Amino acid sequence: MLRAMNASIPSATVARLPRYLRCLADLATVSSQCSSEHIAEGAGVTAAQVRKDLSFLGTHGTRGVGYDIDELMSQIKGVLGMTKTYRVVIVGAGNLGSAITNYKGFETWGFEIVSVVDVDEGKIGTPVDGLTVEAFDSLKSIVTERDIQIGVIATPPATAQDVADKLVAAGVRSILNLAPIILKLPNDVNVRRVD
Repeated sequence: MLRAMNASIPSATVARLPRYLRCLADLATVSSQCSSEHIAEGAGVTAAQVRKDLSFLGTHGTRGVGYDIDELMSQIKGVLGMTKTYRVVIVGAGNLGSAITNYKGFETWGFEIVSVVDVDEGKIGTPVDGLTVEAFDSLKSIVTERDIQIGVIATPPATAQDVADKLVAAGVRSILNLAPIILKLPNDVNVRRVD
């Protein structure tokens, strides 16, 4: 459970909030207000579920008017910790790592990719979306000097555990693992796996 506004927010609700945020961003292009039905339709849940989830944020909307989209987006971003920018290093400059680096959508969610590293000498020094691929051996100094909070592992499975260990040793406490392997890391490291 997440604590917000002196109330507990259930994990299932927190998991749905990013979907609501995406729906609100779409709705904001055509209106400044929306109903729970509009959010529910875009998020694939019921309007009652939306109202219940949003009540945990202390938001109840106005009967007959709905929710102010900008205000609701701001509240959800606050609960999700999206009010600041998180600096990211991508480990692996292959097809997947390069595609992630080139994707502009992360910036709107508060993630700034500041470095791409690789062990392949043929890739080191090459450009990827305005960044230059750096040597993996420089990871610790890169993390420290650039205040990196999140590491993305876009390497083959055989090297993913070693990469994760080195990210943790460098001070990274949040890892997104794109390699199809379960990582064994300390409990104080937040790991999300996307296969």
